[in-house]
Amino acid sequence: MTGSRTQLPAWQALREHHRAAQGFHLRELIERDAARYEKCSFRSGGILFDYSKHLVTDETLRLLVELARQCDLPAWIERLFSGERINTTENRAALHTALRSQEPVVLDGRNVVADVEDELSRIRRFCEDVWNAKRHGSTGRAFTDVVNIGIGGSDLGPAFVTEALVPYARPHPRLHFVSNVDGAHLSGVLGDLDPETTLFLVASKTFTTLETLANARSARTWLAAKLGGGTVARHFAAITANPAAAREFGADPDAVFEFWDWVGGRYSLWSAVGLPVALAIGVQHFDALRRGAREMDEHFRRAPLERNVPVLAGLLGVWYIDFFGAAAHAVLPYDQRLKRLPDYLQQLEMESNGKRVTRDGATVDYATAPVIFGAAGTNGQHAFYQLLHQGTLLIPADFIACCRPHHALEGHHPALLANYFAQTEALARGKTTAEAEAEMRARRMTEDHVAKLLPHRVCPGNRPTTSILLDQLDPHALGALIAFYEHKTFVQSVIWNVNAFDQWGVELGKELAGRLLTELEGEAPVSSHDASTNGLINHFKAHRQHR
Repeated sequence: MTGSRTQLPAWQALREHHRAAQGFHLRELIERDAARYEKCSFRSGGILFDYSKHLVTDETLRLLVELARQCDLPAWIERLFSGERINTTENRAALHTALRSQEPVVLDGRNVVADVEDELSRIRRFCEDVWNAKRHGSTGRAFTDVVNIGIGGSDLGPAFVTEALVPYARPHPRLHFVSNVDGAHLSGVLGDLDPETTLFLVASKTFTTLETLANARSARTWLAAKLGGGTVARHFAAITANPAAAREFGADPDAVFEFWDWVGGRYSLWSAVGLPVALAIGVQHFDALRRGAREMDEHFRRAPLERNVPVLAGLLGVWYIDFFGAAAHAVLPYDQRLKRLPDYLQQLEMESNGKRVTRDGATVDYATAPVIFGAAGTNGQHAFYQLLHQGTLLIPADFIACCRPHHALEGHHPALLANYFAQTEALARGKTTAEAEAEMRARRMTEDHVAKLLPHRVCPGNRPTTSILLDQLDPHALGALIAFYEHKTFVQSVIWNVNAFDQWGVELGKELAGRLLTELEGEAPVSSHDASTNGLINHFKAHRQHR
């Protein structure tokens, strides 16, 4: 469907309905409907998703689902799974779901699921060889440390999942992740490693990414200085859609793993990009991660829109972003192991849907992706929650926790979950003027003190939150959770009519950086840019050496 989404009947009906929604208050919505929790809570993939603390009524949800239908969402979901080239600006399919599928998926006459299984079999053999020291360093010693060199999707996903699933980690090897081209990152990791027992995984879809290749070349130089240049290959494996370039770089030809141009980098965790995850937690747990994602895939593909958790999450986001003017969304995991989740979702959501034109190239006349931010609870409570409670911005939030922890420290998990439940209740209900005044009088404050503090102690509430409860943070549940966010992102791209699978703004920055690098390495002043950029570059060149 072409044309502005704002012209759709459902969009216009939602705009009208929003006027009534200005009078909603979550305290009243929850109190007047005893069945609200049961109606607004759904389970999938071992996870409970609760939408009962949202500024919606049955009519709101009906109109949002109708908007999805008018945007042809069911057909778009099928296009995603069937391998249609929905990434139109790059003429590619977006088949990350095929990376965890058990059913054939045919693209250009080829069953890509069979290709995925072949590559996963190679990964399983590679992991076994590393674990049993059949694959070892050039001096014959077993690998004790693995350094994954990548950036973006080749770093964020594996680093996040490896940390989240630490309770499932094997005793060896130890995993390290290097992404930033800032030399402090790589040198800080290498300083504690023995080159004889270090294996590097270089993950780059194109094998041309500036940051990744700079780090990989420096790692190769470090190894060569310690072990000799002719022995480096045994210490390098690669994950790429450009295997020829990886072999030319010097990676062991038998340790070059492929993923394909129909896999976007930020959706590539389930491919060979997940090799460090498999090395860290074992292939069986990596397979369980993929199974959890597959279960969410099936739910997303088959469940009716009214009970489809990624669909509902995506539509609720549209409701706040485009009708309430919410410009940000908070992701608040109450589990320290999930502290990287906000970082992971920043790329997934903002790189996918941070677009200003539709698939047809027309400028949008509505807001698209919000700013994603967050931190692990309870740390975030002592940082930015004040803004959530009493600030002038409406910021919807996802609160994520686990019913069962992996640790046995007495009292910690109840204290954590007490904060988790308290925050969503406080954000929804707030504290009225009457309640704040009664509290202060109960403390026998003077009338002057009551009058002075009363405005500061009132919290408006009415701040929407989604509560997500995992039974336990295990590989299966984590896979389902990640796939949930993938599909939520896709739903919003369909509603906004944008291509979620390209990133031309990112490419512009890369192109400019490549040109600038040559200029920075020279001695002559630069005059080829605008006056501001020329001034900054020349200041750097004048001060880069200590005087």
